[in-house]
Amino acid sequence: MSVSFTCRQETVCFGGTMGFYSHDSQTCQTPMNFAVYQPPQAKTGPVPVLYFLSGLTCTEENFVTKAGAQRYAAEYGVMLVAPDTSPRDGETPGAEEDWDIGTGAGFYVNATAEPWAKHYHMYDYVVEELPALIAQFFPANERQSVCGHSMGGHGALVCGLRNRDRYRSISAFAPIVAPTRCPWGHKIFSNYLGVDMETWKQYDACELVHHYQDDRPLLVDQGSADSFLEEQLRPHLLQEACEQAQRPLTLRMQPGYDHSYYFIASFIGDHIKFHAEYLCS
Repeated sequence: MSVSFTCRQETVCFGGTMGFYSHDSQTCQTPMNFAVYQPPQAKTGPVPVLYFLSGLTCTEENFVTKAGAQRYAAEYGVMLVAPDTSPRDGETPGAEEDWDIGTGAGFYVNATAEPWAKHYHMYDYVVEELPALIAQFFPANERQSVCGHSMGGHGALVCGLRNRDRYRSISAFAPIVAPTRCPWGHKIFSNYLGVDMETWKQYDACELVHHYQDDRPLLVDQGSADSFLEEQLRPHLLQEACEQAQRPLTLRMQPGYDHSYYFIASFIGDHIKFHAEYLCS
């Protein structure tokens, strides 16, 4: 089956190219949007790729518009790829009713329960389909890493931990580290995956660190003034799990920072530098 995509917009940014694109996804069975920043180094040869997975209510535009990441990507010669956060098929019942389920809330899982099972396959989309498209049509080499924020931080941890052969490094901003033990996770997983909580564990970072053990370090930044910190995010659970599994984790509590893109913009340079050490060496 032929693969193609549509360019919606491209513009020059820090000597590279910032672009917004759409394609017909076979995985999600609906058109999907994604953004790509090609650093200036991509003009002369393939470069490594950092995937950024955004949080609830976001599109492919939020990160590349608000985080200021292109400056650092241009410095280190790293391509940035930001997928949309969910299918936007227009036919899934209930997809528009709540802000934290359905549209803008794909949660980076492969849904198995109705009515979500047809379109909501964001795990396979992020891990398999989109990287294949990037490899075919963009000047990307085989080196990949993954980062994300909130729901996308959960996605980055899950995709990274489960795919040692695909991602050289993993980082997250304010991730949902234990969705099987927080209200967001219970709401989303019971709808997308059904009531069998054992099936939820494959998308829980605190469970995965025990089952996919390796020595890749994890970098997590968390704002101390984040309104979701205690109820939904609970980073101490990831710290405890990593200590038990003897897995390297750098958890940085950032005093006074909240859950916003001001927080991400403040530390995105550190994260791209962290990934560049593994992508560019």
